[in-house]
Amino acid sequence: MPDALMIDPSSWHARSPVLVWGGGAIGGCVAAFLSRAGVPVRLVDIVADHVQACRGPGLAIEGPVAQFTQGVDAVVPGELQGRHDCILLAVKAQHTVEALAQLQPHLADDGVVVSLQNGLGEHLIARHVGERRTVAGFVNFAADYLGPGRVDFGNRGALKLGEMRPGLTPRVQSLAALLRAFDPDTAAVADIWRYKWGKLAYGSLLFATALAEETMSQTLADPVHRELLVALAREVIGVASLAGVDPFGFDGFEPAAFVAGADDARAAASLDAMADHYRRSSKQRSGVWRDLAVRRRKTEIDVQIGEIVRVAARHGARAPVTEVLIALIHEVEDGRRAIDRRNLLEFAERVRAPARP
Repeated sequence: MPDALMIDPSSWHARSPVLVWGGGAIGGCVAAFLSRAGVPVRLVDIVADHVQACRGPGLAIEGPVAQFTQGVDAVVPGELQGRHDCILLAVKAQHTVEALAQLQPHLADDGVVVSLQNGLGEHLIARHVGERRTVAGFVNFAADYLGPGRVDFGNRGALKLGEMRPGLTPRVQSLAALLRAFDPDTAAVADIWRYKWGKLAYGSLLFATALAEETMSQTLADPVHRELLVALAREVIGVASLAGVDPFGFDGFEPAAFVAGADDARAAASLDAMADHYRRSSKQRSGVWRDLAVRRRKTEIDVQIGEIVRVAARHGARAPVTEVLIALIHEVEDGRRAIDRRNLLEFAERVRAPARP
């Protein structure tokens, strides 16, 4: 078997097309750009109408970053044949196990699954396909699936790749080179977990914004919510510390501003910078909000944000602010709570309550 860690960049699609598994917001953008750049790509998605649109009229990328329509080779999982060297996994976190069961027969022995997902799902992927065949990804560009054959690309954001264990390898560098056809700033990094935990803290804030009707930038910049948002981010950074990780910042988010004892003004400045990042995007509300308000479906809260609670428990601690966030999102998912600004005010009251005499 050839050494997958030493594979040449061109080899990722020399023997077989690059598979993009999941053609929604993230996967759709990546597949369209790679295909437009001439990279042999095959998009795999469970939505038959979306597959038909991609391989028929084409996949339309809309929004301020780029506007084009690109024909993309696309199939539903049952139509896929052969084995592939590179699979970019871009399904929602709660669909990872199902996707892995479908893709495993199509992954080459020396192939790799690259996670383009939020959360810490790479550990789950590694349990199914092996750590050697798993590469972790950190994704922060803004996009929305609008319907069959349509994806809105709201703004660019950080995109990093890294091995499961610290250190740079030729493999992850070549994968980053591949993805520069999508974003020229894609980077291979020596410690991806510092970015992944930074995104968990960042993501917890975006989940909180989904409880209100206001845009992400409005909620992040609102002084009324500042104490709550700082408490939430501070808790996640604290859990990361328990896990031995010192998170990196990106796109306005500065983890050091949320460590215990940090100056509140510094945290406020970071929230303002995040708000400014989203003011310049056509994506004004999070994908979480869209799941709740538009698509009326379960979010990634349990798989993604729930991991914060589980990691804390493994270290003999709790994450009570995160627990309240999860409970509130569940109530919206179940139709027991409407999306409203008052949810954040109640959230803040619940967080303050235990500290009262």
